[in-house]
Amino acid sequence: MKFDEFDLGYDVLDALDAMQFEECTPIQEQAIGPILNGDDMIACAQTGTGKTAAYLLPIISLINDGGYPEDAVNCVVMVPTHELAQQIDRQMEGFSYFVPVTSLAIHGGNDGKEFARQQRGLKMGADIVIATPGRLLAHMKMGYVDLSKVSFFVLDEADRMLDMGFSDDILQIAKQLPSERQTLLFSATMPPKIQRLARTILNNPVEVKIAVSKPSDNIDQSAIVCHEVQKPAVLKYLFKTYHSKRVIVFAASKLNVKELTRELKRSGWKTGEMHSDLDQADREKVMLDFKAGRIDILVATDIVARGIDIDDISMVVNYDVPREAEDYVHRIGRTARAGTDGKAVTLVAGRDQQRFGMIEDFLGNEVRKETLPAELGEQPAYQPKSERKQSGRNRRKQTYRGKRNHRPASHHKDTADKDNQKSKQKRAHNPRHTNPNAENTDKSKH
Repeated sequence: MKFDEFDLGYDVLDALDAMQFEECTPIQEQAIGPILNGDDMIACAQTGTGKTAAYLLPIISLINDGGYPEDAVNCVVMVPTHELAQQIDRQMEGFSYFVPVTSLAIHGGNDGKEFARQQRGLKMGADIVIATPGRLLAHMKMGYVDLSKVSFFVLDEADRMLDMGFSDDILQIAKQLPSERQTLLFSATMPPKIQRLARTILNNPVEVKIAVSKPSDNIDQSAIVCHEVQKPAVLKYLFKTYHSKRVIVFAASKLNVKELTRELKRSGWKTGEMHSDLDQADREKVMLDFKAGRIDILVATDIVARGIDIDDISMVVNYDVPREAEDYVHRIGRTARAGTDGKAVTLVAGRDQQRFGMIEDFLGNEVRKETLPAELGEQPAYQPKSERKQSGRNRRKQTYRGKRNHRPASHHKDTADKDNQKSKQKRAHNPRHTNPNAENTDKSKH
């Protein structure tokens, strides 16, 4: 389906033509029409499907058509990170090139001058405010943010915002918005907490679900089964064997990122780290150094899995197996972009085999397993999920039987003798047993 088949304004279509956007992605095809019709929406679509354009294009077109107050905030877009806020603001520049619709990015991690600029923009009333929850609340508490005329409220990557602890902030902001508004919620996954949030802030929403796409065929996927203690050596082996430049290594926690970065730096690799403990200036410097080639290897948490556009990543390494199949797709999707080839390797320790088996089930095929050289130590076997379940049941049965059969035959006789002895002791101390008429004798005294 083409964009000009929707009732978008001519100026918006001209901008799309200048950007050489013609065909809609599936999420755009399903979302633009209902948004133009004024429906609330809950949409499940992963990063990279074009969902930003799916909500920005109809909102820009509607605001440009008129009927909305000038010098006021007409739309609030909530996002989890400042990187995503900046990225959406850049997309706004292209989509609104021929229309007088203004936007303002509100996010933390910047200096006093930037805060003052945001303050002026909020007082003047940008049409579309793209904000992280914490920084928008900081401005709101200072008393100059008027959200009483907001007509559109968008939650982008809602699952990540809730994972990062922004649930209360979102609800606090929502309370300051008019009840008569259009609310759009976009999320890569739809866990129960997202569904509860949707019931709280949406009104009879249209539901759109785009299946999580499989990884690109241009990605050479493989896995290395290893012990946890072997992982640092395996990682260095990968760098020497395949790629040591333009590599992203994903780890499960900030602590793992920090320790692994120190280890790689000591070994002479030009390495940078990316996680939420870094302030805005440091994060921007790391990304700039990585893009410029001053850093070859970027070790990061899932903060880099979404919302970061770098087209020439040669290899992605999952140092830790991701928790969800969707996270796996997001991570390895950082490579093989813009029609290029790429490599994705996952290090699978024994405790993560079941989780990786679930990822393979989602992919619909078993990921190729690489063999380690002998000098890296013994490589454990990979056990398919079905076999793991069966062996687990067998172990439980054997353990249960072992407990039943472990005691010697004499144990049962000894136990019976002990029980009889305990019974005799109880009777000896119980007057009712020593004198059957004790109860009646006592009563007769009274």
